[in-house]
Amino acid sequence: MIAIIDYGVGNLFSLKSSLKAIGYEVSVTSDEAEIAAADRVILPGVGAFEDAAEKLRASGMADVVRREAAAGKPVMGICLGMQLLLEKSFEYGEHEGLGLIPGNVRPIGDVIPEGLKIPHIGWNRITFPGEKHPLFKYIDEGSYVYFVHSYYAADCDESTIAVTDYGAPLTAAVARGNVMGCQFHPEKSGDVGLAILKAFCEMENK
Repeated sequence: MIAIIDYGVGNLFSLKSSLKAIGYEVSVTSDEAEIAAADRVILPGVGAFEDAAEKLRASGMADVVRREAAAGKPVMGICLGMQLLLEKSFEYGEHEGLGLIPGNVRPIGDVIPEGLKIPHIGWNRITFPGEKHPLFKYIDEGSYVYFVHSYYAADCDESTIAVTDYGAPLTAAVARGNVMGCQFHPEKSGDVGLAILKAFCEMENK
């Protein structure tokens, strides 16, 4: 069973539908026992980092995510959920993340050329800076996925497993052991996104 953590932030319906479409049992839940019993955990998220981080802590789900990650269970963050896995965000101030993957969240406006629209919205291709990560075993380098973001994961070269180009290279996915994250939305990325979710769902505990 795949547990999608419900902490009041995230596009939960489309993600649940995508996972069910590829044949997996899914629960959208904030029940600690149910999450502990799940085989894998997904942390979704949309909106502002500070608000999401506060809701994650207030709901008790921040500790749950850390505990499940420490137990070796595959954990994946999506969009803002990926950013929450990092150490800090500099979105309208300085805010603490979960610290499961080294790195910081910074504005894409600091690195992309003037004139490009912010947020970065739409389909863009991803490339792999090193050996293909198991998360991408069913897709080819250069595949297109769907992005919606104004901030990106920075200072995380050692954990970066995919990059996209939007006038400058931006982190598209990160991983450290059993913890990984996608800046793009697999659930909005058609067959490519379903293939990425399938690969995640096949990962074993570390």
